[in-house]
Amino acid sequence: MSRLPIRVRLTLAFTLVMAVVLAAMSFFVYARVGSTLLASIDQSLRGQTADVSRLDRGRLDLDSAAGGGIAEVLRPGGHILSSDPPGLPHLLPDETVRRVAAGQRLLRSQHLPGLKERWRVLAEPTTVRGQPAALIVARSFASRNETLDHLLDELLVAGPLALLLAAIAGYGLAAAALRPVEAMRGRAEAISASTPGARLPVPEARDEISRLAETLNEMLARLEAAFAHERRFVADASHELRTPLALLKTELEVALRRRRSREELERALRSASEETDRLTRLAEDLLLIARSDAGGLPTRRERVPAAEMLDTVAERFSGAAREHGRTVEVVPPNGLLLDADPVRLEQALGNLVDNALAHGQGRVVLSVREGEDRIELHVEDEGSGFPPEFISSAFDRFTRSPEARTGRGSGLGLSIVELIARAHGGEVGAGNRPAGGADVWIAVRRDS
Repeated sequence: MSRLPIRVRLTLAFTLVMAVVLAAMSFFVYARVGSTLLASIDQSLRGQTADVSRLDRGRLDLDSAAGGGIAEVLRPGGHILSSDPPGLPHLLPDETVRRVAAGQRLLRSQHLPGLKERWRVLAEPTTVRGQPAALIVARSFASRNETLDHLLDELLVAGPLALLLAAIAGYGLAAAALRPVEAMRGRAEAISASTPGARLPVPEARDEISRLAETLNEMLARLEAAFAHERRFVADASHELRTPLALLKTELEVALRRRRSREELERALRSASEETDRLTRLAEDLLLIARSDAGGLPTRRERVPAAEMLDTVAERFSGAAREHGRTVEVVPPNGLLLDADPVRLEQALGNLVDNALAHGQGRVVLSVREGEDRIELHVEDEGSGFPPEFISSAFDRFTRSPEARTGRGSGLGLSIVELIARAHGGEVGAGNRPAGGADVWIAVRRDS
């Protein structure tokens, strides 16, 4: 059943329901007609008893018994006073006749002695020459049965025809209802990576199918954005990898082109080592981003003193700062605790300090600002700050400000900072200080 096309399954279900409905209606009509015919017979019998105007010497008025029925008048002892047609046997047992003559009224369906078919019998008390008697009238079910048989034959013919028409109509309705789905399927079959911007047709009716089409179109838009992002990521990663590889290859080719002194070979090897370190860092950054995209960056959270973390980061970059004639300072926080992964958070702060040393000027200051339920870790410098048009895209992957494009950065530092912040349920921000210089921060949850 599940392998059948959906329109066939809908048609079968509709046909089954219609078959049950038609059968129920046919049964109701058949029973209703039978009940109506029975009520008509009963009314006719009552009319016959009411029309018996006189009993003359124990004989029925024959006109009153006309109309296809039979009638009989009996004494309580079973003596037949009159019958129509003449010669009828006792229609009721003697005991029943005595009860009727005594005042009991009887109306029932039964077989009568010596007669075919079933009969509808009405017995009422009466008097003949001042003596109690029983008046019995009856009508055959033959006419009623014939009418019901004709009705049954018509229902047996009309029912299947109506069911067939209902099945055809149901199939047509199912096909019409699924036509938009078929149109969507045909369009979806033609959509591929080489047809960007293609969308499924949305039916004009505001129903479930139109909402499905809108939802699928939104999904296609998200997939296109994801594919475009993936293509840009691969292209940017290839570009970033190609540059250090080219430099590394150039250094090695120059070193091998002719005989070199020990100092020249050492310089070439140091340069190659620097490019290798850059490739290693870039590969690690790409691996970190790939792990985050695959299902979130894993973290091992613990209670971390904010002062201890800032001091650790400042000490790690103090040597690099001195080489540039600059300093890394910490504004001591007041015993604040963070709910964070210390390794990941130190990596994020390290990226911010490294950016400040590479692209900023003056002091690099690490500080903490408290909020109601979170703590912001700020890294500030005294340089020229971010270009205004760059701030909105500062945390995008492989994005670098125009001033930083001549350097050897990969454009992944701030992206990794954002990934680490989101892994902690926090966020990042960037801006320029009023006095000059960049201000970048990470907001993480306060330890409760």
